[in-house]
Amino acid sequence: MPFHRVLPINSRFVIFYKNGVFVQFLTIFTKMESLIDRQILPEARKALRQFRALCITGPRQSGKTTLSKQLFKGKTYINFENPSTQFEAELNPDRFLKQYLSGAILDEVQRVPHIFRYLQEILDNNPSRGQFILTGSNNFLLHEQVSQSLAGRAGYLSLLPFSYAELKASNLAYSDVHRLILTGGYPEIWQEGLNPGQWLNSYVQTYVQRDVRLIRNISNLAVFTRFLHLCANHAGQILNREELARQTGVDTKTILAWLGLLENSYILFLLQPWYQNLNKRIVKSPKLYFYDTGLLCHLLGIKNVQALTRHPACGALFENWIITEIRKNTFNTGSQQGMYFFRDNVGNEVDLILDREEGPLAIEIKSSTKAEGAMLRNLRFWLKNTRDGRALLIYRGKKNEFTEDYIGIAPWTEVSDLS
Repeated sequence: MPFHRVLPINSRFVIFYKNGVFVQFLTIFTKMESLIDRQILPEARKALRQFRALCITGPRQSGKTTLSKQLFKGKTYINFENPSTQFEAELNPDRFLKQYLSGAILDEVQRVPHIFRYLQEILDNNPSRGQFILTGSNNFLLHEQVSQSLAGRAGYLSLLPFSYAELKASNLAYSDVHRLILTGGYPEIWQEGLNPGQWLNSYVQTYVQRDVRLIRNISNLAVFTRFLHLCANHAGQILNREELARQTGVDTKTILAWLGLLENSYILFLLQPWYQNLNKRIVKSPKLYFYDTGLLCHLLGIKNVQALTRHPACGALFENWIITEIRKNTFNTGSQQGMYFFRDNVGNEVDLILDREEGPLAIEIKSSTKAEGAMLRNLRFWLKNTRDGRALLIYRGKKNEFTEDYIGIAPWTEVSDLS
């Protein structure tokens, strides 16, 4: 097939275009020269020095297994998605675990919940730090078992797909934020130079057909898939459960259960409203965001950069990407700061509030390439009504500056520094 345009990305990948439309990646080298170092590594190593076991949760294909093997070189790896392994562990958990008294990596361990009680005994009999790593792609199932059986014995971390900081440190990040939004952060796409659309299509099918059935008994998967796509259309908006129920054709209790399922599977998260200090009536419903903008673009039917820049949700996708990147940085560095948004009943709104020890930081996010005074209105309202507050505008431009009233203006490329 003749290509009209070949775009070099870096030393490993090029992108082919035909008639201005994305066609495919070509991997120059069959495999990456080395693994991308995950930003969370220092936190994970610290947790292994402090706890007898470490639990790593995160979405499927976010790199949990690779990270675990980096941390536990030479230790046995056990995958409970293997039916025979799962059967053996369920048949006799005590005998199964006694094969690994020196420790092991237990992958997708939420599939064998009975094993946690026996693991507790092993950890109680051996005070050594860093004996086991437990991974799981469902936060609720794993956290429930850990809190019941391994409280005080296990540390807990969440690993999300690649962050911009990780891609930039590995010289893989694109200079165009729209390409970053479209590609998302799932490691296999980057490491193997895969077509994001094709990979994400398979990812959604696998998630719906396997994981959803594992976690909840949903009889009509077509309706759930419709709900997933509707959530994509509501990304960046105040959550309206009643409207989602009406559009999906189910009751609000089902919507609540399904939202919990998507949250615990790390597909989306709910950003809660800020309640402190402002003497105004405020919106109390959360806003909905996706953990991966590549997946979000796929659900919205956006297949290339040209379609993304023309799409009505382009600004919302940029906002989602910025907020998710800050969330990744927060998880990866072990930061305890809260993340919120502010909106009152008369239309004053700030996209993101970071609750820091030195005082809250209000962040407004604009996809414009030029910072204009009108974009600062809500931040000035915030500063006027908040003690010890600070404010920052993140935009798609390149300049870094301060206004006369000390509102910071920063380009999107500096999102890596926010956590």
